[in-house]
Amino acid sequence: MAKKRKRKSRKGIPNLTNTILSLLKKERNKAFNYKQIAAKLGVNDASSRNQIIKTLAKLAAKEEIQQVDRGKFKAIINTEYHTGILDLSPKGSGYIICDAFDEDVFIASNNINRALNGDEVEFYLYKRRKRGKLEGEITGILKREKNEYVGVIQIHEKYAFVIPDSAKMYKDIFVPINKTFKAEEGDKVLVRIEDWPENADSPYGKVMKVLGKPGEHNTEIHAILSEYGLPYEFPYEVEDYANKLDTSITKEEIANRRDMRKNLTFTIDPKDAKDFDDALSFTVLGNGLYEIGIHIADVSHYVKEGTVLDDEAYNRATSVYLVDRVVPMLPEILSNNACSLRPHEEKYTFSAVFKMNDKAEVKDQWFGRTVTYSDARFAYEEAQAIIESKTNEIPGEVSLTGKAYKTDQNLANAILKLDELAKIMRKKRLKGGAISFDKVEVKFNLDADNNPEGVYFKTSKDANKLIEEFMLLANKKVAEFIGKQNPKKTFVYRVHDEPDVSKLAALQNIVGRFGYKLNFKDRKSTSASLNSLLSEVVGKKEQNLVDTLAIRSMSKAEYTTHNIGHYGLAFDYYSHFTSPIRRYPDVMAHRLLQHYLDGGKSANEEAYEDKCQHSSNMEYLATKAERDSIKYMQIRFMEDHKDQEFLGVISGVTDWGIYVEIITNKCEGMVSIRDITDDHYVFDESQYALVGRHSKNMYQLGDEVVVKVKNTDLVKKHLDFHLIGKPEDT
Repeated sequence: MAKKRKRKSRKGIPNLTNTILSLLKKERNKAFNYKQIAAKLGVNDASSRNQIIKTLAKLAAKEEIQQVDRGKFKAIINTEYHTGILDLSPKGSGYIICDAFDEDVFIASNNINRALNGDEVEFYLYKRRKRGKLEGEITGILKREKNEYVGVIQIHEKYAFVIPDSAKMYKDIFVPINKTFKAEEGDKVLVRIEDWPENADSPYGKVMKVLGKPGEHNTEIHAILSEYGLPYEFPYEVEDYANKLDTSITKEEIANRRDMRKNLTFTIDPKDAKDFDDALSFTVLGNGLYEIGIHIADVSHYVKEGTVLDDEAYNRATSVYLVDRVVPMLPEILSNNACSLRPHEEKYTFSAVFKMNDKAEVKDQWFGRTVTYSDARFAYEEAQAIIESKTNEIPGEVSLTGKAYKTDQNLANAILKLDELAKIMRKKRLKGGAISFDKVEVKFNLDADNNPEGVYFKTSKDANKLIEEFMLLANKKVAEFIGKQNPKKTFVYRVHDEPDVSKLAALQNIVGRFGYKLNFKDRKSTSASLNSLLSEVVGKKEQNLVDTLAIRSMSKAEYTTHNIGHYGLAFDYYSHFTSPIRRYPDVMAHRLLQHYLDGGKSANEEAYEDKCQHSSNMEYLATKAERDSIKYMQIRFMEDHKDQEFLGVISGVTDWGIYVEIITNKCEGMVSIRDITDDHYVFDESQYALVGRHSKNMYQLGDEVVVKVKNTDLVKKHLDFHLIGKPEDT
C-alpha cells in the first residue's frame, strides 16, 4: 500500500493584515505594490507574495485601503493624527506627552515603531480606550531627540555591537568593524546612529569616541557628559581666541564707564569658589539712605557676537556643576581671571545700583557699565560669623586691602546692614506669595583621587540668603525696567508658570499621610500652606521626600521672551542678569539692556525666542548630568559600606518594588518586590504601598525601614538594597 503523502505545511506571515495597515498608514502619502511590501517585510518566496496579494485584495474589498493605480495601494485615512513627545519606560512601552490631551497617551512596545525616548512623533489614538487609559500607535518620527549614545562595546570578528547604558534605549547599536574607532572589547564608547535600514532589527552606528574602561572615575564622568551631548573640553580655536583677548583695564575704557572703584566693595561666595561673578558695594548716603551696588562681571565686553567664543558659549549655554568638577561655559582665562571679581583687582562690571532706605524700599535706581575694585573676599561661613556675632570684627582669614577709608569696621557694618535689609525683603517676598524652597544639597568630601570619604549637607544660612535677596532684586528690577517700557521691547525673561492643579492634589494626597494639610483656595493660601509645609518638615525624616515632591509639583522655570511672571518668587517681572560667567541668558540680558540704554530699537523677538528655547533645553540637560554625577558618587560611597545596616525612608513605591532613601546620607536605592520573601506582596496604588496578601503587612511611602546594600552598579548608576525590615522588628 502506497504511503499517504504529507501535505507540505505553509507557515503564513503572522499578523499580516495589521502589518500591512501599519506600513501603509506610516507612509500614507505613498502607494505600494505587493513586491514593494514584500521587500519591506524582508520576504521573497512565492507563498509569502501570494499571501500579501490576497491580503491586499481583502483589505481593498473592505475599503480599508484603496487601489490608486494598477496593483498599487494606499491607506484610507479617516483617522486624526497628533504629535507629541515620547517618554519611554525601561520596560519598552511608553507614554506620549501631547498638549491636545489632559492625560498622557499609552503606547505599547509593539506600537513604538522605532521611535526612541524623547523623539517628537506622530501618532493616532485607538477609537476605544484600552486598559482604562488613552492608547495609540506611533505612525511617524518627526524629529529625533538625539542620535548619540554612551554604551559598552562588544567586538566580533566582522562587526560590533554597542550596548547602551541608558535603560530607556531598547536596542543595541550595530557597528561595522571599520567604524569602531579602534575601540577594544568592553570599552565604554560614544556611538552615533547613522542609519536604521528598513529590514534591520538594530540601528547602524559609528563609534565617535572611546571614553575608557567602565567603572573608572574619569570614564564615568565623561560618559555622563557625553550621554547628554555636553562637551568637557574647549576646541583649540576657542581657547586660542580667548587667550589672545586684551584683558587689561585701560584709561580709555574706564572713561566710558561709571567709576565705582572707591566704593566699599566685596564678594561673598562658597569657600571653594574659583569664579566670582557678583560683588556688592555699600555706601551710607545720609538722609536715611544707602547706595547699594550689585556688580556683575561684564562678560559681554569680552564675548562679542559673531565670534567663535560667543558661538561656543551659546552652544554650551550653561556651566555644568558635576560632583567633582565644574565644566565651565567660558574658557578659564575669562571664567577664573578676567571676568572673576577677585579681591584687590580692578574689573569691568555691569551694575544695578539702588538707593534704599531702612525699610528696604528702592528710592532710586541706575543701570549701566562700571569699573569696580573688590576690597575683600568673604566665604559664606565668614560672613555668617559676622551676622551671628553681630559685632564689627572681621575673621582673621579674610583678605583685606588695608586702605584707611575702608576699615574692617566698615566692612562688618556693611554686612550687618545688608543682612538687615535682606531679611526685610525676604519677609515681604514671602508675604507676597513667594515660596521658600531651601532643599538640602548633598555634597561629598573627596580625596585626591576623587574617592568619596564622607557625605555632608549644604544648607542655606543668613549669609547665603543675603546674597540671594540682592541678586533677586537686581534680576527683578532689570526685568521690570525693560518690561514696563512702551512700546514693548524684546527681552529675555525667566518665567515660572502656576502649578498644575492635579499635581497639587497628588502632593496633598501624599503629604496627608504624614499628617500635613494644604490649602489650595487661592494663590496666596496655596503659597502660605506650601511654605508652612516646607518649614514644618525641616529636620524630620520625611524632609527630603516632601521637599522633592513639593518641587516636582511646581511647573518648570524656563527662559522666554513672553513674560508671564515668576510664580515661585511672586514677581511680575524677572530675568537672569547676575551670573553671565555661567549662564548664557544673562549674557543676552546684558547685551539687550545696554542696547536699550543706548536708545536701540526692539531686538528680533523670534531670534531671541529660539535662543531662549535652546538655553532652557541646555539647562535641563545640565541638571540631568549633575543629578547623574551625584547618583554615581553615592553609589561609589555605598560600595565601601556593604556590610553596614542603614535606617531609611521609603521614597517611592511601584509595582516592581520600593525605593528607599537613607536618612544619614540621602543615598537612594531599590528593594525589588521579588526580594521581599516573607509574603506575596502586591502594589496598592491608592495607598502608595506594597501590601502582603496573607499578612496584610504594609510597606508604605514615608515608612522607616532598615536596609543593607545588595548590589552597586556604577555603570548603570543603580543601587540595590536588601530589606532587613522595619525598625521595630529588627
